Amino acid sequence: MRRYEVDVPIRHATDQERRGLHVFTGYAAGESEALAAAHNAYDRAVQHLSAGRPAPDDSRDSGGWAARGLRPGWVLDWHKATTTAWVSPNSLM
Repeated sequence: MRRYEVDVPIRHATDQERRGLHVFTGYAAGESEALAAAHNAYDRAVQHLSAGRPAPDDSRDSGGWAARGLRPGWVLDWHKATTTAWVSPNSLM
């Protein structure tokens, strides 16, 4: 398995000028599996936050995929997500 980065464009739900990028990283067998794992981590986190619970930190059980830093009022544009093999800018592991 290889470490991947999934970059998902984000935008504010009411102020379309506010845009950004949410970055997920983790291990997967390929790009499509990485995208699915990132989306799954996001969905799990949203479910927990909607129920008033903290986002789960089960990244050890899911190949490193977890969602942190989610901001209320922001929408992730999954159809514009890009997936690439992860390269650490600082040689971090």
